[in-house]
Amino acid sequence: MAIGASPDPVSSRRSLSERFLGLFTDVRPGEGTTALLMFANVFLILCAYYFVKPLREGWIAISDIGGLSKMEVKAYSSFAQSLFLLFIVGWYARLAGRWDRVTLITRATLFCISNLVIFWFLQPGYFFEALPLSGIVFYVWVGMFGVFVVAQFWTYCADVYTDERGKRMLPMIAIGATSGAAAGSWIVSQLVDSGLVDTEALLLVATVPLFVSILLTRVVDSREAKAVSPPAGDAQQEAAAGSLLSGARLVLVSRFLLAAALVTLLTNWVNTNGENLLFRVVQETLVDLAAEQGVTDSTAVLTFTRDGTTVFYGDFFFWVNMVALLLQAFVASRLLKYGGFATIVLMLPVIALLSYTAMALLPILAIVKMMKIAENATDYSINNTARHVLWLPVSSEMKFRGKPAIDTLYVRLGDGLAAVTVLVGVHVFAMSTQSFFIFNVSLVVAWLAFTLMLIREHHKAAQACTGGYANRR
Repeated sequence: MAIGASPDPVSSRRSLSERFLGLFTDVRPGEGTTALLMFANVFLILCAYYFVKPLREGWIAISDIGGLSKMEVKAYSSFAQSLFLLFIVGWYARLAGRWDRVTLITRATLFCISNLVIFWFLQPGYFFEALPLSGIVFYVWVGMFGVFVVAQFWTYCADVYTDERGKRMLPMIAIGATSGAAAGSWIVSQLVDSGLVDTEALLLVATVPLFVSILLTRVVDSREAKAVSPPAGDAQQEAAAGSLLSGARLVLVSRFLLAAALVTLLTNWVNTNGENLLFRVVQETLVDLAAEQGVTDSTAVLTFTRDGTTVFYGDFFFWVNMVALLLQAFVASRLLKYGGFATIVLMLPVIALLSYTAMALLPILAIVKMMKIAENATDYSINNTARHVLWLPVSSEMKFRGKPAIDTLYVRLGDGLAAVTVLVGVHVFAMSTQSFFIFNVSLVVAWLAFTLMLIREHHKAAQACTGGYANRR
């Protein structure tokens, strides 16, 4: 400001918190408190969620089901979770049609808190010696937790913020989500590794941020004059179900949608295969470490495996989220600006091709961990931007009929094919870890081919959109 100039009237009306937030985003007078509350809310929610995710991996690692390998148990549990979510999402939608948003959030979060207490009670070796299916049930339940607590927060954001406010505030709130995920996973790894908190007790610790989250949601609701979304009603729910079926048919007659569907399927198939293989390598490494350290007692081996898996995934999720945060903040927008849609949509399959080639050549834990961090972080940041840009030039019919069908059916189909890959690979071909990685490389090649097809169709759609706009002028 020049000497003698009058102060900026807008800046002068801002609170101290709003001036601070103004360093990161365009915060208007009166918006700062709500923004901070929403930031803190999503931070706590993701922190709790990433308390639970490493524990999920640790619990499934000690689940002995009918002689199945640990990778099989994880793969089949992941597929069971996908099938369960197909039903739970519809049920959740009906609840959303009956209750206002704040009531829905409060009751859903309290339900998940009560579930965490129940799972704490059911953990093997705590009150019960062994409940073989409890690990699978918990694994499946974590998917529901993601819908009931994590996904509903972003829906609530759409109620709180208008389109204009959302464009300014949501990027900052998204940073709160990624920061919470990184913090939660880091805290878990540190607490378990140090022995300060028993692994079993972490489920109870995860309830604390969820209770605070409920309070923050109610405070935000009391501050915001805008009413929450009205109930959708049964007719709208039936229409949504019908649009899913019609969207599936639309995918088969549109080259654009078919390319998007195949890319979505292969993305999820490759990534889920990679998650299963990472889990396999982790378990093989822990077996070797237990032998080296002289851990032979059956109870001690279970504790060693569970704690080791939990610590590993806590550290793994921390680095995934930290790298994703940096990529989203400093790389994604610049790649889109200077390279366009083609560059950002090709980034993930290219990194996946390099990663799985490296893993196939040297399938050791250090390499697999580093490459999976690169793949997942790119998926959560750059590829997430690509998913949003993908639908900009297409018609409303494609967006509201085709996209939900792709996001629902083809994502789940990818999970199913990953489970089939494990089943056939283990029991028919007796594939080694290296062979599985080589198979994933072949899938990535197909993924790249369909991505190039999607780029061409997206370019055609963008040209048609521009041409239509020019004709209207």
